Amino acid sequence: MNNKNDLKIVRLIDANLNRLKEGIRVIEDIARYYDDNGSLALKLKNLRHQCQIENKYLELLSSRNSVNDVLRPSTKSEMNRTSIEDILIANYKRAQESARVLEETSKIWSSELAERFKNIRYELYALEKENLLKNKS
Repeated sequence: MNNKNDLKIVRLIDANLNRLKEGIRVIEDIARYYDDNGSLALKLKNLRHQCQIENKYLELLSSRNSVNDVLRPSTKSEMNRTSIEDILIANYKRAQESARVLEETSKIWSSELAERFKNIRYELYALEKENLLKNKS
């Protein structure tokens, strides 16, 4: 990356890649430890492992500037969770939104990479429905 705008794009990708993996990890751990749902936990673990960009780790890491993130402090709504369902919904949405940002921004590097993040997003939509509606029908 040669110019300042390129570094900003890499920073955008890095932040969303972290957000995507973190959101999936929260859901995965709830499936594993709270629901004892090994099947869902394994699907989420496999999905989380797809959330990487090969040969870009050091480039992504060098762009990171979390100390100076202008929205680093939590908002009031981010601190308002009253149930496991609230946590699941927030983290499904966080992961889906991040996958969408990655789908769009990774087009700069590779259409195959963009397609991977699109597939991850659609898999998250399906898992969200399966997971949150499991006891509602």
